[in-house]
Formats: sequence, structure tokens, C-alpha cells
Amino acid sequence: MHETDFQFIAENSADVICRITADFVLFYVSPASLGVLGWTPEELVGRGPSAYVIPEDMPMLLRIAKRNRSREGEDTTATVRARKKDGTPIWIEINPREMHDPATEEAQEAVIVMRDVTVRKLLEERLEMLAMTDGLTGIANRRAFDEALDREWKRTLRHGTQVSLLLMDIDYFKEFNDQYGHQAGDDCLRAVARAAVGAVRATDVVARYGGEELALILPQVDVAGAWETAKKVRSVIEGLGIPHEGNPGGGGAVTVSVGAATALARMGGTMRMPEGLLQAADHALYRAKHGGRNRVEGGMLIVPRQMAGVA
Repeated sequence: MHETDFQFIAENSADVICRITADFVLFYVSPASLGVLGWTPEELVGRGPSAYVIPEDMPMLLRIAKRNRSREGEDTTATVRARKKDGTPIWIEINPREMHDPATEEAQEAVIVMRDVTVRKLLEERLEMLAMTDGLTGIANRRAFDEALDREWKRTLRHGTQVSLLLMDIDYFKEFNDQYGHQAGDDCLRAVARAAVGAVRATDVVARYGGEELALILPQVDVAGAWETAKKVRSVIEGLGIPHEGNPGGGGAVTVSVGAATALARMGGTMRMPEGLLQAADHALYRAKHGGRNRVEGGMLIVPRQMAGVA
């Protein structure tokens, strides 16, 4: 492209168009930088991407730049977090194109196109959140639960610690729906979910496991901690005082049965998959329901502490 043509396009583009040296120093910045980044071109010339890209995202940006420079495959686009001159956080998409010396094949400079994609990223994050949220209760859904359990299981094996899981079932929920109607049943589920969230730490995961059953993942919680948390959750929900005449054993109020299980990562363990923790919690829940309901039962299992296969 002729230099005059480049200048015309750059100065009339809504995107920020830059030229950057092989050492990642800006030596040309288009006028759009003022609207997108809050800096004039003159303020950015002579500076590197660290002037606007947040420090945590700089390593990723540099890795992409080096990969593009090596000419291994197509040029890669980076979407990184940045801050405008006034500190406003934004997301920017960076499209680089390396310019090489025809004779030596060495990188001389790069032309970079930057655009503000904050609205798009916020929409993507919103859609992702909706995809991971149960529409009725507003807590995590089964997909989010599965991902969180897998993540915490791997962390437990990697660090040789523990993770606990609670499975909780509303007692005689079918009878509740039959007597009070499905709208009341939905309201009951929402109230129970809110109570469970309020009874645990912000780092714990409360999810709708299915139907009237909730699951709670308790990272770094041992057997005693899981037992105390399960008792607290059971008590808080009973304390809601939601009428349930079909639950005479619970004093005519909505109650829950809770199964607790804790996985300890130790040498010599035999359980290798998070399904083992689920089964242990499910068996404990079965005992709670068949032992009179509105109660807590617990269990423990040992998993092998090893690095193999742990991401």
C-alpha cells in the first residue's frame, strides 16, 4: 500500500491504527486513539503497549506478538483488557500484521489495528453467565456445577488438600407441589436456594443439581467443616418456616435432608474421579432420607495424591 493511501485510511478510521517497531515501540498512532483510549497520538508515540494494556494481560499479548513474528501460521488476534487515560477499563481487540524485510525476512515493524470491543465482551460474558445459571433459582446450574466440581477436584489432587460436597433434597417436595401448586413450589425452591447461598461462604458453589435437589461444593473444607456447614444449612432452611403440611416429621414446615462427603487427597488412595465424591454424597443423602429426613449424614473417601493427569 502506498504511504499516502495508508495515511488517508488511518486518519479517517474509527479504529486506532498504529505502526510499531520490532521492539514494540509505537512510532505512529492514528487520531482515533483519543476517542478509543483517551490519549492523543502524540502522547502514545514513543511508548509501548504497557501504556494502556493492563499488566496481567501483557504476557499474553507479547506471546502472540512473538508467535506472529515467527510467521508460524496466520497472524493471531488478541483481545485484552486495557485502561483509558482516565482509568476507565475497556476491552480492546488488537489485530497485528507483521512487516518483514523482503531480503532478510526479518521483522521491521508491525501495523496494528485496535478497536474497542467492550460492549461485545460484556454481552459475551452476560450470555456465558446466563448459560451457567439456573433460570428458576438464579444459582449455578448443572453445567456450572460439573465444571466447578472438576476444577476443585483437580486442585485437591494437585495440592494434596480436601474438598467437600453436600447434596441436599427438599423433603416430600412432590407432596408440597401437589398440595400448594407448582407456583408455590417454584417460590419454595427459590427461597431454599437463597437460604443455602446465604449460609455458606462466597467461595462455595451452590447449584441446582436437578429438580428439588441442590449441590454445594465446599473447597478446602474437611470432614468436620462439611458436617458443620451441612447442619447450618439444614437449620437455616428449617428456620424459614415455610408451611408444609405434608411433612409432619418436620413440624409441618419445609425441611431438607443433607448428604455430606469429603475427599481427602492422600498417598495410597483409590478414588480417582469426582464421580466417587458424588456417589459418596448421594449415598449419605440416601441414608439421611431413609433415616427419618430433616437430618444430615456424612461420609469420607481417600483419593490418590498424584500429579499425573491433573491440569
